[in-house]
Amino acid sequence: MKPPCKECDPLWREEFSVRKAGEAYVARCQFTKFLTLTSLGMFVGNLWILAKSFVSRQVSYPEQAIANLGEIPVGGVKVFQYPNPGEQCLLIRTGADEYAAYSQKCTHLSCAVYYSAENNRIECPCHEGYFSIRDGSVLQGPPTRPLPRVVLTRRNGQLIALGMDAEPES
Repeated sequence: MKPPCKECDPLWREEFSVRKAGEAYVARCQFTKFLTLTSLGMFVGNLWILAKSFVSRQVSYPEQAIANLGEIPVGGVKVFQYPNPGEQCLLIRTGADEYAAYSQKCTHLSCAVYYSAENNRIECPCHEGYFSIRDGSVLQGPPTRPLPRVVLTRRNGQLIALGMDAEPES
């Protein structure tokens, strides 16, 4: 049998001259170029993440008056917004001269938490997570992280919020 002549081949073979036998193979230099560019891309991505983490650590919180001293009774609660509008926090008067303030967002799935005076703890109704009034640490339930605590100070008869502290005091 005679090999087909070039003139006998259909026109599409000439216009789409793809070598079927070589399609499945990648040359060593192409593979090396691919690995080098991928590694370079991953390195640049890691540098970007590192740079963003340094920048995001520079969080500054505004000073904000949240309540007057003696405004709420012992065992009472006041809801306020800090550090930004729409971010709810709880101010709890735990004693005659003691106050505690925490974010109202549960650290498990961001459900709203509330103060239970009967049980003397902060409770999350969604998944029965319980937090300590003393330091915001987890007492029970699915949350693994403590509630973010609002740092408070007293000035001129007012409670002033200075910032947020995610770690409980030891």
